[in-house]
Amino acid sequence: MILISIDEQMLYHRRHTGVWHEYPVSTATNGPGNKEGSFCTPTGRHRIAQKIGDGFPIMTSFRGRIPSGIYDPECDDPKRDWILTRILWLSGCETGKNLRGAVDTHDRYIYIHGTHEEEKIGSPASHGCIRMRNADVLELFEHTFEGERVYIR
Repeated sequence: MILISIDEQMLYHRRHTGVWHEYPVSTATNGPGNKEGSFCTPTGRHRIAQKIGDGFPIMTSFRGRIPSGIYDPECDDPKRDWILTRILWLSGCETGKNLRGAVDTHDRYIYIHGTHEEEKIGSPASHGCIRMRNADVLELFEHTFEGERVYIR
């Protein structure tokens, strides 16, 4: 089970051993919210719908969930929200809150993923996703499974 606290900017992961691991994250600059186009981090009960990036090197860049190379800071586009290393694609579980229609988390392409702006981890800075340090998302990815519960509050 994964618990993400927007107020604390922390992700807590309870592994199958029962041990909790914690990671600092960066959620949306616009705060919590479930509406499409809001650039907010959706709240409520979710699950990991798909894990993407297994076996690729750390700092792999993804476009449309397809690996497109290794991130190069020399070629950085300051307007681009880089999705790096691994993707845990989320799907909402609460109809009308984060599932179906204009609030559907999966259709909004909300991920837990690595970022090129690791210095911003610990404060809200994303466009809605949950950003992590690349080494942290790599570790988390190895200990999660598709269908795993994710609570965002």
